[in-house]
Amino acid sequence: QVQLVESGGRLVQAGGSLRLSCAASGRTFSTYAMGWFRQAPGKDREFVAAINWGGGTTTTMYADSVKDRFTISRDNAKNTVSLQMNSLKPEDTAVYYCAASRSGMIQTHRTWYDYWGQGTQVTVSS
Repeated sequence: QVQLVESGGRLVQAGGSLRLSCAASGRTFSTYAMGWFRQAPGKDREFVAAINWGGGTTTTMYADSVKDRFTISRDNAKNTVSLQMNSLKPEDTAVYYCAASRSGMIQTHRTWYDYWGQGTQVTVSS
């Protein structure tokens, strides 16, 4: 069982930066692949970024809409995964969710994730 708690969401102006963090409980954190998703009002939850499990070569993947602006990283010693968001746009406004996948491999569809956090609100003003 893994419990996830996101933090760092707030109101920011367009062009600004924000760093989201996700703290995970459990001694097997390093074996999970981790992802960030977001959901804007009236829209489906969509994939943002993912990182594979904490062993071997680190691999990341990003949605096209955030590539070159967002960076996902993990610290297995601290049981945390972060999402650095730069050059924020109003269309990045959403609730951002952290998720963990027992597969250990990068997954872009939410059905592959087994555990979810409660979400943190990011609002980007124009």
